[in-house]
Amino acid sequence: MEQVLLGIDIGTSACKVAVFARNGKVLAQSNQPYQVYYPHEGWAEQDPEEWWNAICDGIRDCLSQGISAEQIAGIGIDGQSWSCIPVDRDGNCLDRTPIWMDTRARDICDEVKAKLGFERIFSVAGNDFLPSYTTPKMLWFQKTKPEIYEKTAQFLQSNSYIGMKLTGVMSMDVSQGYGVHFFEMKSCSFDESLAADLGLSVDKVPKLYASHEIIGTVTLQAAKRTGLREGTPVVAGGLDAACGTLGAGVYQVGQTQEQGGQAGGMSIVVDTALAHPKLILSPHVVPGTYLLQGGTVGGGGTLKWFKQEFGAGDSFDDLTQQAATVEAGSDGVIFLPYMAGERSPIWDPDAKGVYYGLSFDKTRAHMIRATLEGVAYALEDNLRVAATTGAKVDELIAMGGASNSVLWTQIKADVTGKTIRVPSSDTATTLGAVILAGVGIGMYRSFEEAIKETVVITRTQEPDPKAHRRYRAMMEKYLQLQQALLPVFDSKGI
Repeated sequence: MEQVLLGIDIGTSACKVAVFARNGKVLAQSNQPYQVYYPHEGWAEQDPEEWWNAICDGIRDCLSQGISAEQIAGIGIDGQSWSCIPVDRDGNCLDRTPIWMDTRARDICDEVKAKLGFERIFSVAGNDFLPSYTTPKMLWFQKTKPEIYEKTAQFLQSNSYIGMKLTGVMSMDVSQGYGVHFFEMKSCSFDESLAADLGLSVDKVPKLYASHEIIGTVTLQAAKRTGLREGTPVVAGGLDAACGTLGAGVYQVGQTQEQGGQAGGMSIVVDTALAHPKLILSPHVVPGTYLLQGGTVGGGGTLKWFKQEFGAGDSFDDLTQQAATVEAGSDGVIFLPYMAGERSPIWDPDAKGVYYGLSFDKTRAHMIRATLEGVAYALEDNLRVAATTGAKVDELIAMGGASNSVLWTQIKADVTGKTIRVPSSDTATTLGAVILAGVGIGMYRSFEEAIKETVVITRTQEPDPKAHRRYRAMMEKYLQLQQALLPVFDSKGI
């Protein structure tokens, strides 16, 4: 009986469950949606139990597609960043978790930085103290829901919550540690002194595991719920961006992944804790390496929004075909893709999406192309900041649904001036999770062997010099608009 690997990807809009052969071929897969709740301005939260229910349905769906639970040799889990899931000693979830888009802890961040100083925190964490991260959310629970904070045995991340549901073990993988600011980036361990200065305790977060390390096996209770075999090994897993980076074949120093999922951004593999206050630094899921990341709100979700609101029944292909009728630069129309505030490099929760340059001669096609270009400008903005650290990027390896669009990928190549290579699988994130499982159980002898076995580049797109020159000029206007509007974004009461 062929041994296979099961991957679980906890996304923002849905979970993806997929079964892979050793060579990376997808044998079965299932997508199960769930809800994001927006109870107040600046809040964005999800119910982890809804994740678990969706994952159970997804696993059973995959097993119904001709996969036997006995075949599954190991399970890997990846998940969205910066969760803050309060669970009690028995593993019961005590409240919804604020997710990566949530900015409710803004005032707390201001108070903490005023008290401790930026450098005190940054010197340990390698990241700014911002409301999207896990630590301010922990403090928010402590301040506004003390009864839940006191009952909380551990605050978990998205993948560690599902790992607990499968195995009964509470864990935190190293790649997700960066969401907690008393995680010391250089040593990848917890700093008890900074935790105390923040008014927190390292006891409120679980033991750290390497991402490919086995945390436990599927319990009898989880086996009954999911249809999995009791005793199936489960590895710690990792951050979705890091797993997607691995699944795209990006694991060696100098390689760079371009993210084309709901959100956008990039991840550059470095071998030292190369921090920049406007970017994101995290350990990679591959031991001994880090990811210097730019994470933007504007990704594939921008076109999804446009399709939903103005698509008039058009498919994504229909929209990109219309965009292709407009020349590079959209005849001066520029889109700032800040649809839920913006993360790096401006870190402004008040930022808003903006179309600039509209006039009576502009069409819907101009707006569609400007949407695609705006996401590419946000990518280039992050790459330029990363370059100031000395991080060198020669080419990008694309992943996510947006990479399936030849036009969108070409726009990104033309804006950045970088060659873009696209792997065969649009399930790179889930593939990364199963590579961790495969290495953890010994199916692959190394990460290098796993990549050679599973990742195949299907197309390469080179930048067009003429379009790149045009986009360099448009990029400067994009940055001018961004800077000019920052004071407007911050205006209150409008």
